[in-house]
Amino acid sequence: MFKLPEDRLYSENHLWVKKKKKKLARIGLTDYFNLKNWEIIDIDLPEEEETFEKDEIFGSIETVEEVFDLIMPVSGKIVAVNEKVLDDVDVLNEDPYDDGWLVDVELLNPEELEELLPPEDYEMKFLEEIEEIPEEKIVEEEEE
Repeated sequence: MFKLPEDRLYSENHLWVKKKKKKLARIGLTDYFNLKNWEIIDIDLPEEEETFEKDEIFGSIETVEEVFDLIMPVSGKIVAVNEKVLDDVDVLNEDPYDDGWLVDVELLNPEELEELLPPEDYEMKFLEEIEEIPEEKIVEEEEE
């Protein structure tokens, strides 16, 4: 089921960013690939201490359909890599918003967060793609 947590920002490349501390953010994949019924079968992530600029490729995911580049949504230094997804890529298919996070980054330019999309804009941006998905896979996150 598709869900879009309200506590994060989103990139046009189907990544979410959740600010953890003033200069620390967690990055992960949205449910987009699950919605397209593209099972993720492999992932390539960077090493800790590597630094990436916004919009730079920092890894890739392979689905049964094709390989997609992971595009860094903010400039930062990798401070943690989720070994769980490297050991068991099914975590990305089952729980992309919690256990399936990808990397933690130390933000080099925290103001870049302002360039990301709030949940409602991300949803609108990809409405056409989402509308192609069977309705039974889409569920609105309940407001608290």
